[in-house]
Amino acid sequence: NKTPVRQTSLWRAILRAASQKDLKDCHFSYTTEGMDALAPDQPALILMNHSSFTDLEIAATVFANRQFHIVTTLDGFVGKEWLLRRIGCIPARKFITDLPLVKDMIYCFRTLHSSVLMFPEASYSFDGTATALPESVGKSLKLFKVPVIMVTTEGAFHRDPLYNGLQKRDVTVTARVQYLLSPEQIAQMSVAELNQVLKEAFTFDHWRWQQEHHVKVSEPFRADGLERVLYRCPICGCETKMKGRGTSLTCHHCHSTWLLAQDGTLQQQAPDETSAATVSQVSDATQVSDAPQFTYVSDWYRWEREMIRKELQDGSYRLDIPVDILIVKDTKAAYRVGSGRLIHDLNGFVLTGCDGALTYTQNAKHSYSLYADYYWYEIGDMISIGDLSCQYYCFPKDPAVNVAKVRLATEELYRMVSAKQ
Repeated sequence: NKTPVRQTSLWRAILRAASQKDLKDCHFSYTTEGMDALAPDQPALILMNHSSFTDLEIAATVFANRQFHIVTTLDGFVGKEWLLRRIGCIPARKFITDLPLVKDMIYCFRTLHSSVLMFPEASYSFDGTATALPESVGKSLKLFKVPVIMVTTEGAFHRDPLYNGLQKRDVTVTARVQYLLSPEQIAQMSVAELNQVLKEAFTFDHWRWQQEHHVKVSEPFRADGLERVLYRCPICGCETKMKGRGTSLTCHHCHSTWLLAQDGTLQQQAPDETSAATVSQVSDATQVSDAPQFTYVSDWYRWEREMIRKELQDGSYRLDIPVDILIVKDTKAAYRVGSGRLIHDLNGFVLTGCDGALTYTQNAKHSYSLYADYYWYEIGDMISIGDLSCQYYCFPKDPAVNVAKVRLATEELYRMVSAKQ
């Protein structure tokens, strides 16, 4: 890591100007709560929920008059390090203990007297709910000793959800900027209490919010790619035949179909005669008894997590797939190093490849979650593992492999292993 570069007012103005068109298109507005307690030149830790790229544009507008640095994934620096550092970005490795990042943040607070914007979820939300936060966040607040500002967005997820392939929708986006914790409060609270405050701040369900606030998403492509999130059919249990297209999600194994309504609810459709006949041919062995009914995408995703937990508990979970491999060791390039094999089971990850030159193992306690992404840099769906010295980006050769399932398995396995210790 290099020492963070002071962000200038010129670059903040450029960031804000570059954000204006998108924010105008989504009719962006925001409110503040208790922000008078923060002095204009007082450094703060700015925490923000993460739904889409619109989040960065929101921050550039809300904090245009305040020097702030942005915690950014290391691969974002590849090929454009000079620009990102001047904008104020500092590099981070997702979902691993990153002591250089902590050192950079302290430097920003104490030497540059700059605020730091951080997305503690570390990744876009897959299902429209909060991603689990690491317990280390509470400890970090004790170390930083600066006020904590919370930015909560509404509508940003529905405007540009990750699963939908960067197809933007006509949705109004708002944000609430809240003075969450003072340095004095942080000093008086325990780490567990701080983590509980953060957990409550990062508790949301964008699908329920959509219905409750009567927000309509009328675009005819709103269900495109939804199988990336809802990969397992609750009717027949098949995991590789779900397909979201247009406004519907269909299991092409048992032909069950759900409409993603304009208010964000899921509505199971009655089968026609052809599909009903097909369903009747599916053997009892493949049927899920008492198939659950889901109103929201988030409920369905939560059920998939439960199914993964059962697979881990009975020892049946295992991923063993061929992958193409890219490596990020620096900010000069993402290096294509060939093909290999990725295994994930109760012991963690094992990646081998490059004609025997590569072997990397990562135990189940290594990380509380997984850096997985859809159509990463327009290459493909991706699973990333690694440590401070090297990050491995694995692209499944089989398009039926669902990276969301691997992420769920990583999170649940971490919980299981941690509970035993």
